[in-house]
Amino acid sequence: MLTKAKDFLQSYFGYDEFRRGQDTIIQKVLAGEDTLGIMPTGGGKSICYQIPALSLRGITIVVSPLISLMKDQVDALEKAGIPSTFINSTITGEEMRERMSGLYNGKYKLVYIAPERLETDYFLRLLDEVHVSLVAIDEAHCISQWGHDFRPSYLLIRELINRIKPKPVVLGLTATATPQVREDIRQLLDIHVENTVVTGFERENLRFHVVKGQDRDLFLIDYIQKNSGQAGIVYAATRKEVERLYHLLKAKGIAVGKYHAGISEKSRERYQEQFLYDDIDVMVATNAFGMGINKSNVRFVIHYHIPRNMESYYQEAGRAGRDGEESDCILLFAPQDSHIQSFLIDQSEMDEHRKENEFGKLRKMIAYGHTESCLQQYILHYFGEEDANICGKCGNCTDDREQVDVTVEAQMALSCIRRMNERFGKTMIAKVLTGSSDQKIRSFGFDQLSTYGIMKDKTQKETTEFIDFLTAEGYLRPTDGSYPILMLTEMARDVLHGKEKVMRKEKARITQIVEDNMLFDVLRKLRKGIADEENVPPYIIFSDVTLKEMSTLLPRSEEELMQVKGVGKQKLEAYGTVFLKEINKYCEVQGIESRKISQFMTLSKKQTGRSSRTEPSHHITYQMLQDGFSITEIAGERGMTERTIEGHLLKCPGDGLEVDWSSFIPKEYEPLIEEAVKQAGQRRLTPIKDLLPEEISFFMIQAYLEKQKA
Repeated sequence: MLTKAKDFLQSYFGYDEFRRGQDTIIQKVLAGEDTLGIMPTGGGKSICYQIPALSLRGITIVVSPLISLMKDQVDALEKAGIPSTFINSTITGEEMRERMSGLYNGKYKLVYIAPERLETDYFLRLLDEVHVSLVAIDEAHCISQWGHDFRPSYLLIRELINRIKPKPVVLGLTATATPQVREDIRQLLDIHVENTVVTGFERENLRFHVVKGQDRDLFLIDYIQKNSGQAGIVYAATRKEVERLYHLLKAKGIAVGKYHAGISEKSRERYQEQFLYDDIDVMVATNAFGMGINKSNVRFVIHYHIPRNMESYYQEAGRAGRDGEESDCILLFAPQDSHIQSFLIDQSEMDEHRKENEFGKLRKMIAYGHTESCLQQYILHYFGEEDANICGKCGNCTDDREQVDVTVEAQMALSCIRRMNERFGKTMIAKVLTGSSDQKIRSFGFDQLSTYGIMKDKTQKETTEFIDFLTAEGYLRPTDGSYPILMLTEMARDVLHGKEKVMRKEKARITQIVEDNMLFDVLRKLRKGIADEENVPPYIIFSDVTLKEMSTLLPRSEEELMQVKGVGKQKLEAYGTVFLKEINKYCEVQGIESRKISQFMTLSKKQTGRSSRTEPSHHITYQMLQDGFSITEIAGERGMTERTIEGHLLKCPGDGLEVDWSSFIPKEYEPLIEEAVKQAGQRRLTPIKDLLPEEISFFMIQAYLEKQKA
């Protein structure tokens, strides 16, 4: 049964192996067992019903709230040769009749519908006339009132399932379900606990960062310019802020679009299409954007304001790196922003019990902004993975910035706030500290304070940024309301009394996400041209992962191209010739001789029991290590950084691949690392690193920790 499913996976989708959990879920569905799958965004949930749909008799109905995603899914399936359609409010009456007729006549294997379609008698009557083998419920958390996106229409799904005879197999899928929500889904869909497959919430390719206490606009502009040409989403909490950020970025020459409920539907569709088709790089949006975006090559997601809860944050951040490539998820944290979310919760129509639940979730989201421990670990603990390890790559784990003593400056600012009777916001405070001649300052008599102009060597913007830092670190507490005033906390009073020092880290450094690759850029332009001709988003032709693998493996024939991840028979026939032409031309210009791809494939059948095609990237690194290559040599051969190669090795134990960690730790350093770990604990790498000589790297520490686990 699973052998046939793997044949479908290779033939239609161009992959040899299932991702973690996919095979287990598919086996259960094909065995007729109702199943709940909890998989992270980008973990390949759609394969879990698309493969069974090909194996089962009749049709598969996919219930999804993501109307804009349906067309993308159907386009991708048709490119792969799988007959599919969608029925929702975006199609005309004539299209509706044609698709309903096709459904009746067995034209399709998959039919995507919005949950509201279940309220239509005509559609329900039609289902009585066709054989429905599987009902897949995407975003299954929407059925639970404790989920972050409860949809009452989802409660109709149970009636749909009971109506269909014979009863279809039921598959619920979601990426963001806490233990409480999982239990709710199981009860509402009548799924046994032993048929719940949780693959884990970790997204290994995502790097989480929290940036606080610095100018958010400057950071945003610098980051996007540094990563020019990369696709990204910037989330803001209000329409007004979306408009402001849109114009800010546009004025800097950035190809940007906007999306919020205050602009026309036509404009929203235009910007969304431009983003999907790679005509613009950055989308600034409220959380209304993205639920239906299947764009696989989003390289960064930046939250300008704090989201309401961790479920929303992880789902929105998870729109980065759906193709498995390394991507950034950045929260620009300012504690005062939580008041916006508090206001929205307070003004909502939820009952008091649900409001209290939402306030509790918001408090945990705020704690995420303040935590100094591993960010990925914090998220996984939230979703019930208590045994989660530190990730070693998030902003907190790798934070090696130096700290500067700013106690005197802090005392100046805090003293000024106290003399202003803790009744004003940061703008007014900054004006007093910098000695502004503003008439309002004089009217309050603040120009007579001893702290007036005490920081006149700084600009108002720098001073405001410093006040943001003090707030983020808990020395100041903002009040509720649109214009919060700042009040001193106990920590601030300790600073004023000389009992505590204030240390400030350097500004967060901005790094480039994707390294330059000449052939990848050539292939990306080729893909864009084909996509424009066929009027589909570029990632539907080939994903970034597939293009990068082409530019690394340099296939020179159709046989070799078929060994590249993501190249199935259908796509080989459609696009193989033109892509091979560009690769061969590049190799000729660069003087690269033909080479067998097999030398870059990993883990021979003898070692793994598997055959053939491209293995995961870290498996390639592992095999080269086994063949005697050093990290430096592997990085050179594969065109990657040494840090990326080190990251590959750290993934290997999770796949049962044994690594000799001692070989990366000079003998004289091991006792030093051991002692530092005892002193600092294992929650974060940076405190350990701070206790060690400069020549001991983060990777040596991680190798030591892995060695202790083995």
